[in-house]
Amino acid sequence: MRILLACLFCCGALAVQAAEPPAELLRMLAAPPAPRAAETAIELSRLIKAPPAEVWKAWTTSEGITSFFAPEARVEAKPGGPFEIYIDPYAAPGMKGADDMRVLAVEPEKLLSFTWNAPPHLPQARQQRTVVILRFAPEGEGTRLSFSHLGWGSEGEWPQARAYFEKAWPRVLDKLQQRFETGKPVDWTPWRQQLQQSHANEAAKTKAEKP
Repeated sequence: MRILLACLFCCGALAVQAAEPPAELLRMLAAPPAPRAAETAIELSRLIKAPPAEVWKAWTTSEGITSFFAPEARVEAKPGGPFEIYIDPYAAPGMKGADDMRVLAVEPEKLLSFTWNAPPHLPQARQQRTVVILRFAPEGEGTRLSFSHLGWGSEGEWPQARAYFEKAWPRVLDKLQQRFETGKPVDWTPWRQQLQQSHANEAAKTKAEKP
């Protein structure tokens, strides 16, 4: 009988000990969570005077992109499809603008995300990729477009690239608003003429410098 009571006492003590969390675990649970680096995205929002279907088309077709963003584009709204925006169609391959960018995710008339690169004058940052996310939501008789550009580094040419797009993206969205407010796509003729003249001048300079 004494042996049985001793066994029961030992088992009870072990059970109580097992039920008590280790001190180290208690300290871990009580400790505050480790700090995490915040993702600092470029965040913008615009109310576009057009239904979501029309704003969606402006972003997801080559014709739509050339109506407000750039003179030439190659866009296919499907995961892995091209999202190539040619700011300078006369530049060498790989230097036209958003060369070789790709669509990441598509939810028709709700979500579009794609990769993005830095401009050619920042070659180190241009080798990297960031992400742009667009969200479309009906608001009144128009569309609320929410814009996020994220994935920024902090060293080298990264700060310059971010500063560039902090100025560039608002201008792009302003052109999108203007395109629907006026009902007219952008006329790229003056821009094309300026580019052609610039390339001609550069070619003449290069030729004159040759021995």
